[in-house]
Amino acid sequence: MEHLTISPRWTSREDELREVFRYFDGDGDGKISASELRAYFGSIGEYMSHEEAEAVIKDLDADGDSLLDFEDFLQLMGRGGGDDEDLKKAFEMFELEKGVITPRSLQRMLHRLGDSKSYHECVTMIQVFDTDGNGVVDFNEFHRMMA
Repeated sequence: MEHLTISPRWTSREDELREVFRYFDGDGDGKISASELRAYFGSIGEYMSHEEAEAVIKDLDADGDSLLDFEDFLQLMGRGGGDDEDLKKAFEMFELEKGVITPRSLQRMLHRLGDSKSYHECVTMIQVFDTDGNGVVDFNEFHRMMA
């Protein structure tokens, strides 16, 4: 699994989505299978049946190989809400305490994504984006970080 690197600025929306695509693509083959889709949703506490995952893939799979490539993934991410809604969903993946990302919740999510960091490393990562100095990242700080 790809390691998560928190960058202060995404160079573009497409770069941000490529990073998200890498999290879904557990084996790094450039395609998302139904099993990888289910595993990702399971890692954030959402249940998705194999049949549901296959239906999502079938609906978006342009070349008929029963896998989502990056272009197919862009279609999936283009559905639903706009950028703010996508950011809220991403923020919710990391928050442990309601409304904030703590060093512990960041550490837990990074571990789920295959990137083990120490608690101290997570404190340091939070400090980079914690503009009000309260030791956590709220949604406004997260939004600025992702902008």
